[in-house]
Amino acid sequence: MKLVLISDTHARHRDFATPPGDVLIFAGDMMTDGYRVGEIADFNSWLGDQPQTHKIVIAGNHDRLFESNRIESDYLLTNAVYLEDSPLIIGRVKFWGSPAQPEFCNWAFNYRRGSDIDRVWQQIPEDTDVLITHGPPAGILDTVKRGGAHLGCADLKRAVQRVKPKLHVFGHIHGGYGEFHDGTTHFVNASLLDERYRPANQPIVVDLSI
Repeated sequence: MKLVLISDTHARHRDFATPPGDVLIFAGDMMTDGYRVGEIADFNSWLGDQPQTHKIVIAGNHDRLFESNRIESDYLLTNAVYLEDSPLIIGRVKFWGSPAQPEFCNWAFNYRRGSDIDRVWQQIPEDTDVLITHGPPAGILDTVKRGGAHLGCADLKRAVQRVKPKLHVFGHIHGGYGEFHDGTTHFVNASLLDERYRPANQPIVVDLSI
């Protein structure tokens, strides 16, 4: 199964074209300030033009309407399956996605580090093949710049070590764009914009064998 991975377009999705694949995964932050319904509608229209057979979307901290008005926002996203602490099975592959991330500046889907956010990660099924979160696990592709502070979630890292997914896709920390493999899990920070919100990166394609 060929997976095309993207994240953090912040309403600049039309600056990108995605390559063919079986599943397009978007790991959050389609919006700017999170209040413009038209941004969701335009993102949905763009998704419909992408060549993949399936599309999976989670929200991010900028996607406020998905937290404050889930029914309306989810209704606008007709060209993808929206996951919010929920699973999806395509063929033999089990996906699970969540927009949760450690609290920062009162954005959407913020949880206090520790037991508050860990309650979300405890929901991740043991048989998850592809984990999709908005934020990174601690210490993995989670710095704004090389040598900078690690901003990822330690509770998420422990959950990944428990579940051992084949692939973990995320974004949120734009400067962490790239890939890392620890021998068990393939980690991908798929942020397309850099820390100055410029279109700087390309979709990452992963061939997944189950």
